[in-house]
Amino acid sequence: MRRRQLMGYAVAGLIATTVTSWGFQQQVNAQSKDSLTVQWLGHTCFLFTGSGVRILVNPFRTIGCTAGYRPPKVTADLVLISSQLLDEGAVENLPGNPKLVYEAGVYQFQGIKFQGIALDHDRKGGRQFGKNIAWQWKQGGINILHLGGAAAPISIEQKILIGRPDVVFVPVGGGPKAYNAQEAKQAIQVIDPKLVIPTHYRTKAADAASCDISPLDDFLALMDKTPVRRSNSDTITISSSQLPNTTTIQILTYKF
Repeated sequence: MRRRQLMGYAVAGLIATTVTSWGFQQQVNAQSKDSLTVQWLGHTCFLFTGSGVRILVNPFRTIGCTAGYRPPKVTADLVLISSQLLDEGAVENLPGNPKLVYEAGVYQFQGIKFQGIALDHDRKGGRQFGKNIAWQWKQGGINILHLGGAAAPISIEQKILIGRPDVVFVPVGGGPKAYNAQEAKQAIQVIDPKLVIPTHYRTKAADAASCDISPLDDFLALMDKTPVRRSNSDTITISSSQLPNTTTIQILTYKF
């Protein structure tokens, strides 16, 4: 019932959203009909722009491993969160009036169909941190899978639901509530995506005294046979015609 109410509210807000952001929609429709712009805002938080829609995933509070990032206060039409933990579900200070979805299920918003898939958020059957919602949708011609803070292996049933995404956002830094490097590698082998964007790893944003996740290099060392693309920006534009044929790692650079 709650999901139905949330999405009913989203539909009711469609006309107001379209009117107030008409200029933006014209610009985005021209630029991203067949492409997707992805901006990394730190940790597992990304802003996706394409198909005339801005989708924000996992805004966080600046504490612990995210202490040195800027608060991700960006304008979005829709916000997806993987859990209500502070490093991926802090939505209280977001600008505007975005629609919020935080439970597993199938939804539709402004012509985009997306699905939330529940996985355990720890290695104890969800008894420590509960459930994590992995989000799957197609935007700008790109099939996207954002695994949030997944800690459980991907089951056969979940693999059937997921298919083969074009781009997967996968946690790699470990700690008690997300994949470590080895677990991330196993998930990637199961999913077989075209592009892998690592998330949830230690950067210089971390408060050294309270951050318990590993740096990106641990994952890259384990994936040494996988091609790596490096961008000197926090933002990339992806088009379906430029996707690699074999799994490739894409690294974005946060501008501190």
